[in-house]
Amino acid sequence: MPIAFCQFRSPLRASIRQDGLTIVELMISLTLGLLVILGSTALVVSTKTLFITQTDGNDTQDTARFALDNIARQLRQTGYVNYDFSNPSNVQVTPSTASADLAGMDANSVSATSTDISTPLNTSVNSSDVLAIRFFGSGTGASGDGTMSNCAGFSVPAPMSASKADTDRGWSIYYVSLDANNEPQLMCKYLGSNGSWSAQALVKGVESFQVLYGLDTNTPSDGLSNQYLTASGINALDANLTLTGTTAAQKQQSLYLQTYWKRVLVVKIAILVRGKENSRTDTTSTIYNLFGADYTTVNGANDPGTTINEQSLPASTINRVRKVFSSTIQLRNNCLVDPARNICLPPNI
Repeated sequence: MPIAFCQFRSPLRASIRQDGLTIVELMISLTLGLLVILGSTALVVSTKTLFITQTDGNDTQDTARFALDNIARQLRQTGYVNYDFSNPSNVQVTPSTASADLAGMDANSVSATSTDISTPLNTSVNSSDVLAIRFFGSGTGASGDGTMSNCAGFSVPAPMSASKADTDRGWSIYYVSLDANNEPQLMCKYLGSNGSWSAQALVKGVESFQVLYGLDTNTPSDGLSNQYLTASGINALDANLTLTGTTAAQKQQSLYLQTYWKRVLVVKIAILVRGKENSRTDTTSTIYNLFGADYTTVNGANDPGTTINEQSLPASTINRVRKVFSSTIQLRNNCLVDPARNICLPPNI
């Protein structure tokens, strides 16, 4: 007779068997998963922010380095004369009655196509300055020999004749303007070989461009700068000069002979450069003193562009990386007027 086995399930065993997760376990699992995802996301965001910040910091340094190097090169060309040692009679020397090799304006700007800086716009980006530099070119023809170039990199030829020694000098003019997207950019304005004026952006992100001029006010000159002034300060000194002559042309020549612009021996440049992204997370309440806190204390009220408060900048750009860069350039070709010969002589003559 076969034996039948009867299997049955224990009621206690059936009651504790589990085929899924309880709602409590599910909620705990979801919470832990969300915490892991949140931590990972925070790490990714933090890493990306740090990367953007470092990239912007490097970009601002590259921007400032290029801008200051370009300006310094042009300033060292100021008043340059191409000496022909094989034929001294061909040396082109600036007449003492010619205009100065440097000029500038405070808190102003110029049009890209207007003549030099004679028609200012009377507007500016954060009270940025204008710096105009003049120098002799080298070589004949429309393009010269490539030795001397303006701020845009185009070659500047030598004057066509001694009578054009003043008008045929090269130009490099720096100022700040806004592009179509309201990004501030340092502009280079120059006189083209076809006789027309043009301008192009050198670098973007320059929020303030400031210039100070170191003068030698001693008479006779000792070759050392003893006073730093703004462009407005130099123009104020020129306004108090006693001019000789009866006609406008004679008075202008008298001004060119005496102008304090020809006594500038050193130029200080300071720029405030910003990055491209709103990558900062710190408190945006920094005040940037482009020439230092001491200068701001004494002259800040009269030179507003040298002090930039982040709170006064556009809200859409306030969280960008910013840094101040500066440079001091000694001029090499200063015009020491020789009234007996009616010429400007560099210090080595």
